[in-house]
Amino acid sequence: MADFSLNSNDFYKALETEQLIGSHCLDCGAMVTPQRHICPKCLGSNTEVVTFSGKGTLLAYTVIFVPSLMMAHAGYDAKNPYCVGVVALEEGPQISAQILNVDVSHPENIKIGSPLTMTTIKRGGEDNSKSYLAFKPA
Repeated sequence: MADFSLNSNDFYKALETEQLIGSHCLDCGAMVTPQRHICPKCLGSNTEVVTFSGKGTLLAYTVIFVPSLMMAHAGYDAKNPYCVGVVALEEGPQISAQILNVDVSHPENIKIGSPLTMTTIKRGGEDNSKSYLAFKPA
């Protein structure tokens, strides 16, 4: 693992190497992602950066037909919707991200509790591409 800091930009640097990082509070044991200087549970500042396995389960989802401007630029619209979900990581934290490789034309077939694995999506041109967090069925 590369040496990541509690700086918020390092969350995106980690995604570039397909790693999902967060923080672990050494006082109360809380785990969160993205990483933070201050623990949201006990408000302590004794935290360290950790790398998560990227495995989790789907807690909730929605299919989006009216995208944000960024997602519209990525090619999504009413005729090409996408899925976003809340994922419970096996280490405990929850995070929202795009859910890939699910049938958005039949959202009733997307199952809560399904096992997922972290991946990334590259968006932008060759000179300014950026990795974004996503999950896919395991």
